[in-house]
Amino acid sequence: MQLLVNQLEPLTEQQLVGIGNLQQSSQQAEDALSQGMEALQQSLAETLSTGSLGSSGSSGNVANYMGQMAMAMGKLGTLEGFIRQADNLRQQTLQQMHRILTTRQSARALLAIHDYFSRLRALSSLWLARPRE
Repeated sequence: MQLLVNQLEPLTEQQLVGIGNLQQSSQQAEDALSQGMEALQQSLAETLSTGSLGSSGSSGNVANYMGQMAMAMGKLGTLEGFIRQADNLRQQTLQQMHRILTTRQSARALLAIHDYFSRLRALSSLWLARPRE
């Protein structure tokens, strides 16, 4: 959001306060989502790493393996929920920014966001195309 604030000046005092409050609440929500996702990813990794199929291939090991895969699939479903929550947070943040800004400022903000992501994609392409040693 700081990138946007610099692009949208001059802002009124009320807009600055609104953006500051939005930035703080969005950061808190992002932090909560990040912590939840980290815990879920750790749990998923532990589920997948514990007790792999033994070399004997006994029916007990197969049942254990299937149980672990069912748990892992459930955790992936939870991960999908976190991703949806993050998407909702982004959408709500954009909607709140639209309420805070004027129409012209909102348009400039969307252009700045587009420019930022275009540059990020270009940088990513350059990184992927770099010579490997």
